[in-house]
Amino acid sequence: MGEGESDVFTFSDSSCEHLKSSEDGPISSQNGRNGQNAALETSMDGVVREEQSVDNVFQINITLPHHPYATQVMVSTQEQVQDLRQSIIDIPGTFQYTCFHLEYNGARVNDFAELLEIKGLAAGSTMKLLEDPYTEKEARMHMIRVREIIGAAGDRFDMVHGISAGLSLHDTISPWKDSENSAVSRENSGDSKSSGIKNPLTDYKFDAPASIRTLLPPIQDPLPKTVKSIGASTWNPPPPYLRQKGHLLYVQVTTNEGEQYQITSHVSGFFVNKSSNSKFDPFPRAAPKNAAAHSLFTLIGILSPSFDNSFSALLEANNKRDPLASYQFTSAIPSSPWLVDATALSLSAHQPDLTRSQETYLMSGIDNTETLRDWNEEIQSAKELPKESVQERVFRERLMSKISAEFNEAAARGAVLVARGEVAPLNPTEGTDAQIFVFNNIFYSFGADGVGTFTSEGGDEAARVAVGKDVSGVKAVNQLDISDLSTPGTMIVDYLGKRIVAQSIVPGIFKPREPEEHQVDYGGVEGREVVAHNDTFVSVFSKVSNALKVKKHPVWDKEGTKHVLEGSVETKGLLGTDGRKYILDLYRLTPLDIQWLEEYWSDFCQADKPKDRNYPHRMTVLRPELIEAYWRLKMGEYVKEKIGKQKKTIENGNDSEMHKPLLSSAEDQSGLERVNGASAKTPDERDSNVEQEGVDTTTFSLAFNPDVFCGQMPQTDEEKEEWAIDESNVRALCGFLHEKAMPEMMQDLKEGEVGFPMDGQSLSRLMHKRGINIRYLGKLATLADEQGSRLQALEALATQEMIARAFKHLANRHLKDLPIPFGQTCLAHLLNCLLGVGLNSTPEAQLDEDLQDLFKDANYSFAQVTATSMKADIENEVQLRYRFGLEEGWISNIKHVQLLREISLKLGLQLVAKDYQFIPAAEVAKEESGPVVNGDSAHPLANGHTNGTSSKKKRKNGDNSSPASANGSQPIRRPETFTPDDIANLVPVIKDACARSLLAEEALEAGRISILQNNKELGQELLLESLSLHEQIYGVLHPEVARVYHQLAMLYYQLGEKAAAVELAHKAVVISERTLGIDSTETILSYLNLGLFEHGNGNTEVALSCMRHALELWKIIYGLKHPDSITTINNGAVMLQSVKFYHESRLWFETSLAICEELSGRISVNTATLSFQLAQALALDHEPKVAVQRMRDAYSIFLAKLGPEDRNTKEAETWLEQLTQNAVSIARHAKDLQARKMRKVLLTPKVTLGTRPQPQVGQSPADLVNGGDSRNTIAFDPRSIDELMKYIEGGAETLKQPATKKRTTPRRRA
Repeated sequence: MGEGESDVFTFSDSSCEHLKSSEDGPISSQNGRNGQNAALETSMDGVVREEQSVDNVFQINITLPHHPYATQVMVSTQEQVQDLRQSIIDIPGTFQYTCFHLEYNGARVNDFAELLEIKGLAAGSTMKLLEDPYTEKEARMHMIRVREIIGAAGDRFDMVHGISAGLSLHDTISPWKDSENSAVSRENSGDSKSSGIKNPLTDYKFDAPASIRTLLPPIQDPLPKTVKSIGASTWNPPPPYLRQKGHLLYVQVTTNEGEQYQITSHVSGFFVNKSSNSKFDPFPRAAPKNAAAHSLFTLIGILSPSFDNSFSALLEANNKRDPLASYQFTSAIPSSPWLVDATALSLSAHQPDLTRSQETYLMSGIDNTETLRDWNEEIQSAKELPKESVQERVFRERLMSKISAEFNEAAARGAVLVARGEVAPLNPTEGTDAQIFVFNNIFYSFGADGVGTFTSEGGDEAARVAVGKDVSGVKAVNQLDISDLSTPGTMIVDYLGKRIVAQSIVPGIFKPREPEEHQVDYGGVEGREVVAHNDTFVSVFSKVSNALKVKKHPVWDKEGTKHVLEGSVETKGLLGTDGRKYILDLYRLTPLDIQWLEEYWSDFCQADKPKDRNYPHRMTVLRPELIEAYWRLKMGEYVKEKIGKQKKTIENGNDSEMHKPLLSSAEDQSGLERVNGASAKTPDERDSNVEQEGVDTTTFSLAFNPDVFCGQMPQTDEEKEEWAIDESNVRALCGFLHEKAMPEMMQDLKEGEVGFPMDGQSLSRLMHKRGINIRYLGKLATLADEQGSRLQALEALATQEMIARAFKHLANRHLKDLPIPFGQTCLAHLLNCLLGVGLNSTPEAQLDEDLQDLFKDANYSFAQVTATSMKADIENEVQLRYRFGLEEGWISNIKHVQLLREISLKLGLQLVAKDYQFIPAAEVAKEESGPVVNGDSAHPLANGHTNGTSSKKKRKNGDNSSPASANGSQPIRRPETFTPDDIANLVPVIKDACARSLLAEEALEAGRISILQNNKELGQELLLESLSLHEQIYGVLHPEVARVYHQLAMLYYQLGEKAAAVELAHKAVVISERTLGIDSTETILSYLNLGLFEHGNGNTEVALSCMRHALELWKIIYGLKHPDSITTINNGAVMLQSVKFYHESRLWFETSLAICEELSGRISVNTATLSFQLAQALALDHEPKVAVQRMRDAYSIFLAKLGPEDRNTKEAETWLEQLTQNAVSIARHAKDLQARKMRKVLLTPKVTLGTRPQPQVGQSPADLVNGGDSRNTIAFDPRSIDELMKYIEGGAETLKQPATKKRTTPRRRA
């Protein structure tokens, strides 16, 4: 590939070819093939055997006690009976059943039995459903269920989920179900200019500012009401003497006809009683008003004549939406949008619902005892389940995922209450930061240095980082899934400026110890001064150390006594009173970044360096991804050295070294295979045999001591020498970070080898994937500035991320100890000081004096913040944390909407969705008439305020209404961008320690390997198996399920299964929106690839709608001219061209070329490729002269960059000759109508560019297919020019012209 060439411009069939053939892929090595086959057999052997021995999915019949008396259900042998029960409950015809059991052949079936264990159950079998007596709990659950299915549940407000949580815009983007009747199809003929047909991109403007309305759902008609109200009656709970008679609950229903009914929930079902609002008589009415039914759903249908019709209308309305858009979350916390519709906040949106306040009672009972769970016991018991067979692993991982999700949600709720001061501390006499809490059997503490543990490490800053690293460490250990080693349920919550740690209670952690006993059983007890040792922990800790490349090493206590530990001295082992071995405090699994510390931390800096300029903390640990990358590098070097020695031995006639045993470790073997698979082949057959024989790597060892540079004092010379070696290894690791990891990432981004990050989250993920810590954002920005124009986007993105993170730290300091009623005022003022200075350079905080009187001891320092002080504080924070100096005038160059989004996501803000005004109205008009300034994508209104209202309270600086009051009686207040009312809500920002499913990932990887080995049938079975496993283990609505849908859609598209790819891509979009966010980078990529797949499936109008929505989202999260937008714009141009919108297509190609020239330069292979495509588009748009010039430009660049013999150069030369000759012919016969016809016929070649999938951020195009290197060629369409012309005409017969250098004037068509 030529210099600066990118794989952004590959063509339609090139990527698929890599999937069809594995000859050029990394599996070409025989060792690679054997290893992958072994992995396939090992990981999925059980799954394959089961699929061969049983019919996995089949249909059974269910007999019902009421109409329709029978139904059919599809079941899988992998399911349990309780899964079948849930399927019955979800079927529209059996909604009313919740309290029942199933019988088969006259025997009751256990709900927890697997269907595979039911003897004789097969396709066509019949099971019988029988209704059971209710218990109080089942009656309450039945009422909740009925309220949900009849649409009477109302809106639920949740402090964890936020406003409009789990929102999806998928159904509003395009008429998916009407795509066959699309006006824009490939059958439409003629140019759009003459046909007048419009397409979804007709009025799209690349330089138009982004609209926040992209993130808002359209106003929809209200759903049909089935009842006016349904809730728990005021007569609840039943008195004891009536409980003895079977009374469970009293319900009050008001039908659409206005009739109110008091209903008794009895063990036998539900019946209308004689009670009224003022009289209690819960016994049945006399005939003929004695209505009764086993199900409340059925009873309402009896009481309300209009219920059946209105419920049918409700079902019809719900069926118009994608089912995934309304599914309930079971194992994930829904994403909360950072912008919410103002209509959701209006007073009229809050409807009366008596049962909303009763749901706690309905869900948890009178005593609220049902929600009290022993979280630790549940988590550990699930982990200890057997995992020998595939079915056991599925059940175990499914239960672990479910319990973890429930723990996370419960812990987040408790953390919010702790942050709001609504939970009493266990130690109220201690300082706030040292206080601990227990709520719902979950232990809470603050991520601050309340007891002085981290005083020498940086105090509160170090403690905050340590708890975050601890969660990452727990997640890493959970992923290892080591038997006999337990980790507590752990998560952290950032809310209102506080970081709160939530953990399941480890049995014995609060147990008083004897004076001579240590509080922990292994590792450091009180820092590094006292070290405990217990042999029972050595074996399990060694497994963790070996997997995470942690070296077994000595440490010394304050007495100088030597202790040999398997992990860091900070990592602790605790033997719980339940007999389990727990590993705690996992924030130091990797060594410190000594290179950073020596440069920026006071212990290693010059004595005269100002102390306030030191890095805030000493917890600068390296990332485990960096260690893994470094280990692979060293392993590769070791293998190459061994192979070289073996070759030399063979040449000397001594082949004894060839017969050493191969690796027994599966991990090391796989690492060796990767090295061998990637190594270059030699023509020498003996060398090939050497690689196939393998290398003995049992002597290779590389592990790191996490306690070096931490104050340990070796005693003997031997210990000092070993310690010096450990220190040198860590320094080499730091050198690898600076000399290889960061430069390689920059080079890959510069050359377009990986997907370019779009926002701060994707940039952070990319850095972490490469083993680069966030503190190196400043270093990356500096490197990007040195690399040239293409990486200007990275520099801007890194700078924006540093500013957003600096603002987050400043805001947290002000929010931490601020009373909750002032949170909105504080945030609005701080945002005005940063983002609103263009509108008002002297914003003032709107403090309520009456509230101030209530909180006299509160710290209101935020009100003293000015725009000038905010600018200085941001600069200081960025310099302090990232060692990067913001350039002069940076505050006028920020992208307002993009930075506002980053800040909102980091702080958990939900803002009112409106067009915020960042600059005065006069400048807005100037911007609208000219180019967009600084990439700012806001489209402000007149004053940036909507529906401003005055407060009845006295305010220090006046009210927050519009400054131009009606009567002029109030003092005029300068407009401000944000008001306190714009802060609609704050949601907790959560970081959990949930591990991914190993079984589901093994199936996915095995399917990929099978496809690469051309075993497509087995590969597709395994891919579907992986999808099934993901859904079973995680539930449908989960980020991991969204990602596997996305990956499978890509694989199916490359296999030619376009319809299946479209279906999977639709699901990926919906789940991504609801779990990751409607404007997350993964959602945008899902929309882009959905558009690609719909286009490939012939639904171009739908594809263009997806493309437009993705581009609008792109403007919001990044702005204009993103490097990867070149691929997207190209795809849009090709789609437009395929439906013969030639002029629009030409405009899109021109835009793509303009961006490419700005980012890659005018003389680059990328620019030449786009010039080539634009020349063809110009020819189709009847611009032959300009087409020739563009093709000449492409040919000249190809010739200079790639040489005359390159296929791209020759292709451009051939096209240049044809276009030149046709241009001459057209000019010669300009007045001849036949010549015009000839031009239309012969100059309509299909652009050889094809659409291509959009890679994930940080993913290389080759990773899309897991095949050969797709970057070796620009991959023009291999068909001849004449074949392409014929193809464009839909197979119309044309006279073929040989593609020779001397082309005669094309003949006219008869």
